[in-house]
Amino acid sequence: MVVHRRVEHKDDSFAYNGRMTFPESATLAGQFLIAMPNLDDPSFNRGVTLVCQHNEEGALGLLINRQSEYSLADILEQMQLEYQAPELADVPVLIGGPLQQERGFVLHEEPGYWEASYRVNQTWSVTTSRDILVAIAAGQGPAKALLVLGYAGWDAGQLEQELKDNAWLTAEASHQVVFDTPLDRRWTAAADLVGVDVNRLTAYPGHA
Repeated sequence: MVVHRRVEHKDDSFAYNGRMTFPESATLAGQFLIAMPNLDDPSFNRGVTLVCQHNEEGALGLLINRQSEYSLADILEQMQLEYQAPELADVPVLIGGPLQQERGFVLHEEPGYWEASYRVNQTWSVTTSRDILVAIAAGQGPAKALLVLGYAGWDAGQLEQELKDNAWLTAEASHQVVFDTPLDRRWTAAADLVGVDVNRLTAYPGHA
């Protein structure tokens, strides 16, 4: 999916045209990276990232608690897709990371039969093709899904070093945190999964 920063610009492409590959297995695929309080990078401060790729070449993930200026209805209108459900205007589109924020990704659980989709693990899938938006507009998409713009990426060895530097906690990604927890509570809720009160920490080792 290509989303232009001006929502009124019409572009019916929903294909990821860059090179993005996901391996068959990845050490942290399907886990959360939960920013430690000492991580002051504005892109990740108090952030929660679901890791989609992690291997010897690096890592790729999607932030799940950064709201963009758009709603789902804005994106459907940009893609010239008609929809009937007025509540779509209240569904936020998230910022998945600082890289290529014109690219769109749909994070969901049901694998489905989409044109460009990858199963991160047995639970999570990421789809980048337009057909999933067509289905969502028609009320036939995944039961729950997040639409995010952009992604987060790490070079080979970078994430491993950040974990050693206590920049992140890790936890198995949770349906409840991704879909049912308010955005402003996802950081603390994700840390609760491993019994950590991040508000009381200054540094803490990551959990693999």
